[in-house]
Amino acid sequence: MEEKQWYVVNTYSGHENKVKEKLEMRANSMDMKDYIFRVIVPEEKVVEEKNGVSKEKIKKLFPGYILVEMVMSDEAWYVVRNTPGVIGSSGKGAKPTPLQPYEVDNILNSMGMNRIDIKNDLKVGDQIKIVDGPFSGMFGKIESIDEEQKLVNAIVDLFGQETTIECELSQIKKA
Repeated sequence: MEEKQWYVVNTYSGHENKVKEKLEMRANSMDMKDYIFRVIVPEEKVVEEKNGVSKEKIKKLFPGYILVEMVMSDEAWYVVRNTPGVIGSSGKGAKPTPLQPYEVDNILNSMGMNRIDIKNDLKVGDQIKIVDGPFSGMFGKIESIDEEQKLVNAIVDLFGQETTIECELSQIKKA
């Protein structure tokens, strides 16, 4: 099975939350939970001042777009693109291009979220690949996970010796 990745899906502007809800319901009812994982409307809290009164508002980062974490298959893309309110991606029915991990990290981090879902995606003993930082390109095995700090301690082979290193979630992916 392919690995899950993040994709940008075009929706009618102003309908992002409805599309998110409908897509999550369809993923459940059509038994696609193993292909469609998370649906996110990228947004941020902003404080606007009007007539001397500060008011907190939720502002969409990319109006008319949602992010979908999924394993791309013909069936999964069919479910996504035929969800009411979805316009699709660029091209007529063409499958979207996956976002790069750093792009997803930038968007999700600004929302206080992570690309890797610690509770569901990682466990002690899992093999990981380090994709950023001084140990980039190396493989390791998870020794411990600090959910609060969003850090992983991994055992890597450094010059023939097993060494424990600490990585941020944005620096790793499951191998």
